[in-house]
Amino acid sequence: MRVRPIRIFVILVASLIPITLAAIFIFLTLYSWPAIQFNGVHFLFGRIWDLGNLYRNPVMVHGTSVPRGANYGILVFIVGTLATSFIALLLSLPISLLVAMFLAEGVPEQFRPALSLVVELLASVPSVVYGLWGYAVLIPFVANFLGPALASVAGFIPFFSGPVGSGYGLLTASLVLAIMTVPIITSTVYSGLIRVPREIKEATFALGATRFEVVRKVMLPSVRKNVIGAVILGLGRALGETMAVLMVSGGALNYLPGTIYSPITTMAAFIVSQLDSALQDPTGMAVHSLAEIALVLLMIAVLVNIVARALTGGQGHIAYG
Repeated sequence: MRVRPIRIFVILVASLIPITLAAIFIFLTLYSWPAIQFNGVHFLFGRIWDLGNLYRNPVMVHGTSVPRGANYGILVFIVGTLATSFIALLLSLPISLLVAMFLAEGVPEQFRPALSLVVELLASVPSVVYGLWGYAVLIPFVANFLGPALASVAGFIPFFSGPVGSGYGLLTASLVLAIMTVPIITSTVYSGLIRVPREIKEATFALGATRFEVVRKVMLPSVRKNVIGAVILGLGRALGETMAVLMVSGGALNYLPGTIYSPITTMAAFIVSQLDSALQDPTGMAVHSLAEIALVLLMIAVLVNIVARALTGGQGHIAYG
């Protein structure tokens, strides 16, 4: 059987995606290997990140040259990453579903393209713009209004008790991420809702169902895979977001958040904020440890996509960080 050139070209182009992913994984593994050997399992469960004394001669530990007193633990950053992403999805998912339902059934058909375009444009806004808005508007709002109100209403729950602080922290970072993920989830769910066959909707209306019941009981269940895919896409955006979180999170080091108002740091934001300091390490161990953080973040993203494929029966969506 003759193989057509176009078929070979398509196969080669399609192979670029897994090859690129494998290349990134191999590069991060090799580059961070000295840190993997030095840090061990402590890297994932340690709470202290300390570059050590960079101005004295390094010492040899298990055959590896490291600064005196160096200690690399990222549990704080893992908790910050997962906590902000979870809270952001908890806030953005119901809003996104309601907006998608409104666009699909609550808006006259001639206005849907323009309104859906607005939602898609929100998804294309650079993250640093969201971060600057969060710094200028959201931080004072959380510190002066939302935080005190939440503490007064739900303060009997330790996680929501005060003090509120300056506005930097887990709550503000989660709100920024929620706003950033709403357009992604909304557009994905909306694209599924508008493809539901008209005959199914008309048959449900004929049975006496209201428009909201048609959307909630017929249309949403039929696009379950789209909803799961949208959640995974939103989660991927939240996990990998850097600049916006860096500008509003407070940059906490070496302690776990005690309340929703506590300053935090995510893995992606920490890599950016600490790269310049890590480059001052003459042994290079700090930079290798940052690469190990990137490797852990990549593995979390891959795990998220594996779970997505399992939930959608093999029709997963790529979660971009």
